[in-house]
Amino acid sequence: MKKQEMKKTQTKAKPKELHSSKKDTAQSDSKKKSAENEHEGHDHEEGADHEHGGIFGPNTELIFAIICGVALGTGWGLHFIKNLPDWVSLSCYIIAYFFGGYFTAKEAVETILKGGFEIDFLMLVAAIGAAILGSWLEGALLLFLFSLGHSLEHYAMGKARKSIAALTDLAPPTALVIRDGKQTEVRIEELQLGEIIVIKPNTKIPADGVVVKGEGSVNQAPITGESVPVDKQPVSDPEKDYRSEKSIKAENRVFAGTINGGSALEVKVIREAKDSTISRLVKMVNEAEKQKSPTQLFTDKFEKFFVPAVLILVAGLCFAFLVIDEPFSKSFYRAMSVLVAASPCALAISTPSAVLSGVARAAKGGVLIKGGRPLEDLGELKAIAFDKTGTLTEGKPKLTQVIPLDKNTEQEVLETVIAVERLSDHPLAQAIVVGGMERLKKNHKIPEAKNVKGITGRGVQAEIGSEKILIGNKALFAKGLPDELKKQVEDLEKAGNTSMLVKLGNDFIGILALMDTPRKEAKQVIAELKALGIKKMVMLTGDNQQVAEAVAKEVGVTDAWGDLMPEDKVSSVQKLDRSEKKVAMVGDGVNDAPAMAKSTVGIAMGAAGSDVALETADIALMGDKLESLPFAIGLSRKSRGIIKQNLCISLGMVAVLIPLTILGIASIGPAVIAHEGSTLLVVFNALRLLAYKNDKAMK
Repeated sequence: MKKQEMKKTQTKAKPKELHSSKKDTAQSDSKKKSAENEHEGHDHEEGADHEHGGIFGPNTELIFAIICGVALGTGWGLHFIKNLPDWVSLSCYIIAYFFGGYFTAKEAVETILKGGFEIDFLMLVAAIGAAILGSWLEGALLLFLFSLGHSLEHYAMGKARKSIAALTDLAPPTALVIRDGKQTEVRIEELQLGEIIVIKPNTKIPADGVVVKGEGSVNQAPITGESVPVDKQPVSDPEKDYRSEKSIKAENRVFAGTINGGSALEVKVIREAKDSTISRLVKMVNEAEKQKSPTQLFTDKFEKFFVPAVLILVAGLCFAFLVIDEPFSKSFYRAMSVLVAASPCALAISTPSAVLSGVARAAKGGVLIKGGRPLEDLGELKAIAFDKTGTLTEGKPKLTQVIPLDKNTEQEVLETVIAVERLSDHPLAQAIVVGGMERLKKNHKIPEAKNVKGITGRGVQAEIGSEKILIGNKALFAKGLPDELKKQVEDLEKAGNTSMLVKLGNDFIGILALMDTPRKEAKQVIAELKALGIKKMVMLTGDNQQVAEAVAKEVGVTDAWGDLMPEDKVSSVQKLDRSEKKVAMVGDGVNDAPAMAKSTVGIAMGAAGSDVALETADIALMGDKLESLPFAIGLSRKSRGIIKQNLCISLGMVAVLIPLTILGIASIGPAVIAHEGSTLLVVFNALRLLAYKNDKAMK
C-alpha cells in the first residue's frame, strides 16, 4: 500500500498524537509501570489490551500455570493408586481447570463483550468440550499447556518491551541545580527552564540543555547511537534563551540520558523532563508499537474469516456420527481436537513480536521507526532520494581553495580577504574568515579595512589604506574580466565550487573557491547501500546542475537532479515512485517534509532535539549520522525475513494439524503440544532481532 494513500487518514490524527505526547510525567510513569503487564501479543481488536497481573504481581499468570501443572500431575499420579476414589483425581483436575483457565476465560469474556471472538475462546470451548466428554485429564492438559505457553510468551515479549522501557531509565531521577548560589539536589520533574544544573564527571545528564561552562566529551550513544563521544564546549552567550533556538550546534547541546565524560559541566536547561528528547523518543516508540504493518493487517483480516470458518467446521464435525458409524462422543472429541489444532495463536503473535523486537532494536541503535509499516517498507526499497544540503553534504560552505594570481602569495591574499570579510555579515563571509584563519598561523596579524559596503548579489567592496578592494563573483567583474580568469572561474564552478575573485586596486590578486563539502561518511554509506541492493540513488537539490553533478560524482550517487524548487522535489519523488514502486526520501524533516509525505518511507536526519523532524518522518535517525541508514535497512530486511519465517511456521503448523486431527491421527494432547510449541518458536525467533548487529547490515 502506498504511503501517500495511507497518510491522508493519518495526517488528521497527528495533532491529537502530539497533544497526547505532552501529558504530565506522572501519567507517563504509570504507563511505563503497566507496560510490562500489557498483553498486546494477542490483540485481535484495535486497542484490545489484556491485564495479566494479579495476586502474585506481574508473574501471576505464570504462577497460575505452574499451579495448574502441579494439580494436573497430582491428579494423574493419584489415578494409579488402587482403591482411591475417582473424585480425588477429579478434584485435582478441577483445580487445574480453574488455574489454567482463569486468564483464558477472562480474555474470552472480555473479547465477547466487545463483540468479537478470540483464540482464547476457541481454547475455552475445547476444554469445556473435553470436560463434557469426561476427558478431564486431556482438558486440564490443554489448559496447562495453553496457559504455560501464554505466560512464557508474555515473558518473552516482555523482554522486547523492556528494551524500550529501559530508555526511560537512562535519565537519572535527580539533578544538581544551582539555586541562590548553592547546589541543590532536586527531582528532574522539578527542574525549571533556564536553570543551571551541574553535571559531575562520569555521570548521566538529567535534562536537555546547552553547555554554559566547562569543556569535555559526552557519550551520546544512548540517544543518537554515535559510538564516539562528542566534544562539548560552552555557548558564546550563556544568557540567551535557547528554548526556541532551532540551530544549536552539536558541540553546545546535550541530551538527557547521555553520559558525561571526565570533566565537570554546567548546563542550562532548555526542556522540561516530560519534553526531553529521551521522553519523546520513548512515547513515540510506544506509539509505534500500536501501528500495524501490512503483514499484520493481512493476518488480522485472515483471522476474521478463518475463526468463523473453524467454528463452522467444528460444528459440522460434531455431527459426523450421523454420516459415519461412530458414537457422538468420538465425533465431538475429534471436533475439539480440530478446534485446538486450528487455533491461529502462532499466526496472531508472529508479526507483532517481530515488529516490536525490530522497533526496540532500532531505538537502541539511535533509529526511531514509527511502526510496522515503515519497518517492513524500508526493507523493500528500490530507490532512495537524498536531499543534498545537510544530508549528503555538511550543510555549510567551506573555503576549499585559495588561488594566488601573479606574484601574490596565499598569505597575502588571505590577509586582504579576511580584513574585509570579517566585517561583513554575508553567510559566505564567515566561511571565508574561518577557513582563512585555519590556513594562516595562529594569532596572525590582519590589516584593518574600512568603508565596507555590500554589493547585493555580487560581492563586497572596502578599502585597506588607500587601496580599493573588490571581492565577488564574476558578475561583479563582467566588464574587464580577462578570458583566462573567466575560464578558471568557470572550471571551478563546474567542479561544484562557488567562486569569488579578489581585486586590489587595478589588479586581480586571487581567486577563492567555496563549497558545501560532502560528509566524510557519505561515499562509504552510498557504497554500503549499493551493496545492499539499492540500485537507484538520486540527489535532489536547488543548486545548479553543475554543482549537483560534481557532488554526486564525489559521493557516488547514481543520479543528480539540480535546479529544483521544493515543489519540484515532490514531483521528483512521485516520478521515482512510479518507476521504482518503493522509494525513500532522506532529508532534514523540515524543508523536505512535502517530499517525505509522497515517498514510501520518509527518513529524517539528525532528529535528536528536533520536534519537526520527529513528527514528520516515518523513520528518524536520531543522531546526525548518515551511516545509521544502512543499519536501518539491514535491520528491516532481517525483520521481514523473520516475519516470513514466522508466517510459514504458524500457517504450516495449522495446515498440518487440521488434516491430522480430522483423520483422527492426532488427538488433543499432541495438537496442543505442537500448537503451543509453534507459538513459542515464532516468539523466540522474533526476539533474535534484539541481538541484531550493525556489522550485519552489509549481509
